[in-house]
Amino acid sequence: MIKFGTGGWRAIIGSDFIERNVCLVTEGICALMQEQGKADKPVIIGYDHRFLSDAAAGWMAEVFAAHGITVWMMHRSAPTPLVMHTVKRQDLDFGVEITASHNPSCYNGIKLIVKEGRDAPIETTTRLEALIADIEQRSLPSPRLPLDEATRMGLAVYLKNPFNDFIDDILSVLDVESIRNHGARVLFDPMYGSGTYPLMVILCTARCTVDMIHNTRDAHFGGHHPAPSVSGLAELRNRVVAGKYELGIAFDGDGDRLGIIDASGRYLSANEILVMLYWYLHEIKGWRGGVVRNLATTHMLDVMAADFGEVSYEVPVGFKHISSKIDEVDAVLGGESSGGLTVRGHIHGKDSIYAASLFVEMISAVGKSPSAIMDELEHKYGHFEMIEDNLSFTQEEKELVDRLIFEQKMLPGFDKPVRRVSYADGCKVYFEDNSFVSCRFSGTEPLLRIFAEASSAAVARSYIAAFRELFTLHQEQALPALIS
Repeated sequence: MIKFGTGGWRAIIGSDFIERNVCLVTEGICALMQEQGKADKPVIIGYDHRFLSDAAAGWMAEVFAAHGITVWMMHRSAPTPLVMHTVKRQDLDFGVEITASHNPSCYNGIKLIVKEGRDAPIETTTRLEALIADIEQRSLPSPRLPLDEATRMGLAVYLKNPFNDFIDDILSVLDVESIRNHGARVLFDPMYGSGTYPLMVILCTARCTVDMIHNTRDAHFGGHHPAPSVSGLAELRNRVVAGKYELGIAFDGDGDRLGIIDASGRYLSANEILVMLYWYLHEIKGWRGGVVRNLATTHMLDVMAADFGEVSYEVPVGFKHISSKIDEVDAVLGGESSGGLTVRGHIHGKDSIYAASLFVEMISAVGKSPSAIMDELEHKYGHFEMIEDNLSFTQEEKELVDRLIFEQKMLPGFDKPVRRVSYADGCKVYFEDNSFVSCRFSGTEPLLRIFAEASSAAVARSYIAAFRELFTLHQEQALPALIS
């Protein structure tokens, strides 16, 4: 069955991500557009550097064209934020990005983007799944119009300069003069992904000195996950220090997640990037408003927001919840610990290109290294250390975990007072000292994700260990194969 999680439909290449299923998903989108009376506007298709991404863009275009729906195509790969921006700026109703984001190279997938450049809400993807299932039950081949013919008929249109508006809109809100005066030296690692071109144009326009690594197309991402995590950026860290760069910037495969290395080789986590940019926008640039984070993102934002006289809003995992809350409360920015954020007035999805550009502006305008800025913030607001652990599972084991944690609501014994427990999205335990531990099933991978944050890594690990001990105690009865 084709299912859409928090990041779209993702599947193993050659097993489920195959031509037939890509066309089936496209047929479902066509049916959805027709059902909603929105088949009169074009659909834009973007794709990353993964294996079959460019081919899948052609397959999708042929199905859309066969249904009489015009497709906007690109001659090269494009990051997800660009597709979102185009949908928003051109007032389109739908767009798609062919990507599996930060997943391993054996995966590919499709992100569905809807009006205003938003991630498709669960109501939309649930209906899409039903339409796909209905089409699949009829077992008929998807109608397709050959791409060359669709192009001649004007149903497939290749955009001439799809990056221009996106890049210009970011440059228009940056303090380009401060960046030019500072003259940062940056080493950029797009991790073989599709976010290379727009950031290079922005930083070079602002007169930064930029060198690159891993900027060619490699469908295997150099044998690594295309995720800008601390474990994935060892080479970037070494090269930044050895080359005396001021900053190292890394993206994930489709350009919506960000990692930063500073001149000392320090890895700045997504949580720290969020904290620094909120401080910069609120305290230095004078923006007013709260901040939005998901339930697995640092509570340091809560402490900061309270000090600013603002509110930190917590939402479920899934960036659609963050962007909706930003609009609702007019927050300054919102983000998540997995590496994505957006800023008020920009697109309604994660954008590492804008975030990286804004980060360069911050160090240029403030005149301090990221480490210096973060150290000052921790001195004022305290140290927050987050640890993540993942447990893989089968479908049978998932049902057992559901029963143990989410139905029976069993909790480990903790050595400190629990302030409250929430089951709004998975299970999250809040402690009196502003630390927490949460566990929930991933919406994109067969994993149980456990996040814990405390004043030290040791305390955070103890929270995770408590959950693991609970699982172990019930291993024979409930979790026969979950614990390795």
